[in-house]
Amino acid sequence: MVTFPLRFETSDRAGGQTSNMEPVHILLVEDCAGDALLMQQVLASCPVAYKLHIARDGEQALQMLADPNLKPDLIILDLNLPRITGLGVLERYYPRDIPVVVFSASSMQTDKEFALALGASEYIPKPVDLPAFTDAVCGIVNKWAGRKRSGALILRR
Repeated sequence: MVTFPLRFETSDRAGGQTSNMEPVHILLVEDCAGDALLMQQVLASCPVAYKLHIARDGEQALQMLADPNLKPDLIILDLNLPRITGLGVLERYYPRDIPVVVFSASSMQTDKEFALALGASEYIPKPVDLPAFTDAVCGIVNKWAGRKRSGALILRR
């Protein structure tokens, strides 16, 4: 069983990059402890240095996003969340320069359309098999981490 701290959980991973590289800060908004643990394991296999922050519901995600000390480079957002749904998070927090990838079990076209209309950068249905899940997560990180919503690469010194 995975226990989520009251505020957030972090994991640091070098991912094959040199230790002087700035890690990519990823905010994962996921209520399912099993999916969050799987995400951590998959991220450990991706070739990127990262720091993972986990919110277990939409309300906690909004609290974390209001914290000026937490500036994620990427938000991976589930839709089916307690307290405030993923769409509710997008309604209340329009990501001006942070890519938000909705990664949800919902494959409903209306969910995708609403999420994109509310400012999501991309909508990816969660694959049910492990190889496809791994490919999807690594693809999200490779495509969006370190990029602004405009698509311009964020240069780190």
